[in-house]
Amino acid sequence: MRAVDNAVNVKIPENARIIRNLLMGAQFQHDHIVHFYHLHALDWVDVVSALKADPKKTAALADNVSNAPWGGRVYFKNVQQRLQTFVDSGQLGPFSNAYWGHPAYKLPPEANLMAAAHYIEAIRLQARTARLHAIFGGKNPHPQSLVVGGVTCVRDLKPDRIAEFLYITKETQDFIKNVYIPDLLAVASFYKDWGAIGGTSNFLAWGEFPESDNEPDSLFMPRGVIMKRNLGGVKMANQARVSEDVTRGWYKDGPPRHPYEGETHPLQENPQYRPGDGKYTWFKAPRYDGEPCEVGPLTRVLVAYARGHKEIKPVVDNVLKTLGVDANALFSTLGRTAARGIETLVIGERVQTWVMELVENIKNGDTKVYEPYEMPDSGMGVGLNDVPRGSLGHWVQIENKKIKNYQYVVPSTWNLCPRDASGKMGPVEESLIGTPVADPKRPLEVLRTVHSFDPCIACGVHVIDPDSNEVYKIRAL
Repeated sequence: MRAVDNAVNVKIPENARIIRNLLMGAQFQHDHIVHFYHLHALDWVDVVSALKADPKKTAALADNVSNAPWGGRVYFKNVQQRLQTFVDSGQLGPFSNAYWGHPAYKLPPEANLMAAAHYIEAIRLQARTARLHAIFGGKNPHPQSLVVGGVTCVRDLKPDRIAEFLYITKETQDFIKNVYIPDLLAVASFYKDWGAIGGTSNFLAWGEFPESDNEPDSLFMPRGVIMKRNLGGVKMANQARVSEDVTRGWYKDGPPRHPYEGETHPLQENPQYRPGDGKYTWFKAPRYDGEPCEVGPLTRVLVAYARGHKEIKPVVDNVLKTLGVDANALFSTLGRTAARGIETLVIGERVQTWVMELVENIKNGDTKVYEPYEMPDSGMGVGLNDVPRGSLGHWVQIENKKIKNYQYVVPSTWNLCPRDASGKMGPVEESLIGTPVADPKRPLEVLRTVHSFDPCIACGVHVIDPDSNEVYKIRAL
């Protein structure tokens, strides 16, 4: 959408910009809570250990750690009994396929019970938070109101709809402040050694949340690139310096190409891993100035921190002080996980500011959300933004009013990419080097780092059978 906005040279109305920010901000609030509790927390929390907890001591711990609206001995005893029912049935449901009892787990039973209870509460909350998208977007996921030229939800600019959005985002923000962040700090305090594990070297953020037409200067989460962990050397990122290498992918060989000239030609013979041939993935290898770059929450927070962001910097400093670690600990699995919580908190606060800006515009009689445009005979456009998972870029070429070429580089392509022709590893590959593994048959420590990137292979590659058009589903345990 942004790429085509750019290609057809349309300037979207201010209300459309605000609503797009609200929808993306809601996505950040929802996705990061789901990631921490439901996709990543069980890498640190031993749910089965919670069965040994003393509910009274757990209640005291929870009172000391968070300001949750629920708690007490009876509450935690009920949660413990529910967990016991799962275990006794032999079917752990959402807690299946984990390495319970692994020696790398460090939380005491009471902390495990508290975290398990909050896991359950987060399931309830995320269903509420998902409603935010439906209010102005029609549905979640994949909002339907986003179009080239603005948005289509002009009829939703009513007091009751706006009030509902504001109420739910405040409800979500209360959970973030009173439960998510305290849980994050409590768990991190037992795993401070992970402030030296799982790091990468280079970081790229396209930035997100334009607060005026002046991009990238008005981006609330700023654009930037950091090389070799040099926070003092943060620079503005330029999409012209992006290329994709296919040396290690199952694609026809060719030189690195900028996405505007990008080609996607899968090998025609049966692609499979063959030791020694150098190809081992369907991912291309994106590079910035020839270097692999991590994208995602950690990158955005690092760029903002390095630029002295007035909302981000004090929160980062407070987290470092609370944990008793220095800024070097940010370059790690622990830092990546903490950064996700930090930006959730800050963006959640900003969402409420944008709601009030929308209200003020409507009070002044401005309800415009769409700008008509003409499709040109030819054109080129780029759309750059940061979604919860990381930096996202779309590039489009138009010829004879039709798409001539369309390429996009998604967050997981950056993070999960393979080595390139010069042998430089992708970020996830680099992050795993030196990871301590207590039990190779149960590599919990590897999962901690991989999950911290919030990987999504399906975002980057779809593989189908060309004869049956069947999509194969493969489950890895």
